[in-house]
Amino acid sequence: MSDLVHGIAELSSLRDREALDFALVLLLRQHCPMAFDSVRLLRLVGEAGDQRWQTCANLVHDEAQPTRDRVWVDFNTLPRVEDYPDRQLCAFSGGMLRSKGTPAFTLFALGPAGKVDGLLEIQSEQSLDGATEGMVTGLLRIYRNVQGLLDYGEKDSLTELLNRKTFDGAFIKATFHDSESRQLALPERRMVHGGSYWLAVIDIDHFKRVNDSFGHLIGDEVLVLIARLMRASFRFNDQLYRFGGEEFVILMRCATTEDAAGVLERFRTRVQEHAFPQIGHITVSVGFASLTADDTPGAAFDRADKAVYYAKGHGRNQVCSYQALVAAGELIEAQEDSQEADFF
Repeated sequence: MSDLVHGIAELSSLRDREALDFALVLLLRQHCPMAFDSVRLLRLVGEAGDQRWQTCANLVHDEAQPTRDRVWVDFNTLPRVEDYPDRQLCAFSGGMLRSKGTPAFTLFALGPAGKVDGLLEIQSEQSLDGATEGMVTGLLRIYRNVQGLLDYGEKDSLTELLNRKTFDGAFIKATFHDSESRQLALPERRMVHGGSYWLAVIDIDHFKRVNDSFGHLIGDEVLVLIARLMRASFRFNDQLYRFGGEEFVILMRCATTEDAAGVLERFRTRVQEHAFPQIGHITVSVGFASLTADDTPGAAFDRADKAVYYAKGHGRNQVCSYQALVAAGELIEAQEDSQEADFF
């Protein structure tokens, strides 16, 4: 019992989501009364009509450490929700579901019916007994409580996007991916070169006029709706932030400059065409920059911020690339010694 208590204390002290997922499945294998063939923690990703299962942690009984899908996994390679009827039913109804047949599968919904965002799937030779089910349910409650604390500290209270203070750590993690082993216990990570990663800064045009003319409550509603449009426009593994006021940041992965510009242009157009209650139509200016080897959060933000500042000074409602502006002589490229400046 003391080992279990220490394990729960360790789990509840974690502030990294990947480490938390891994700690949960390891704790389940070590302390639940019945032996498991595998324990898999699944996240529900995508929009209604095309949702997929992303594996956050998968622990097989004869392996020392869990594995997971890569941070920047291709959405189209993930299994569809409808291809796993038992998972789909559990996610729809909430609670727990026992599948029929051998081996036995027991599914635990993460969240109540209608708000399920993931599942825990346990495969075993025999159906779980009551003691094991109770143990799993209790550990999942603790896991969800810790997740709630992380949400409180990492998300903007108004828009529920990531907040500014999480940016540095997420920047380093998101721009590195697993080695071919895909093991996280002793990660061998490397930077992806070739301009695959992009940082974009979004600024709402004339937002002060919105607050002055319609009041801050309507201004807050605009911010919430912009966040909603961002979620609908970008992929599930893109990092979306509100940095404060009317400024938003996106960390994303695209193959080329043209791809990155196209994604951001589609978002700009979507905002321009959206009818905002009471206000009508507003626009956004967007600046973006590719990340370089050994880049820093401050340097990357500074480049994208220069591009959005240029966009706002040259007509607004447009998407500008920092590298393209430098190549055209419109901006002077930042010197290496200035890239170490912290923007906080």
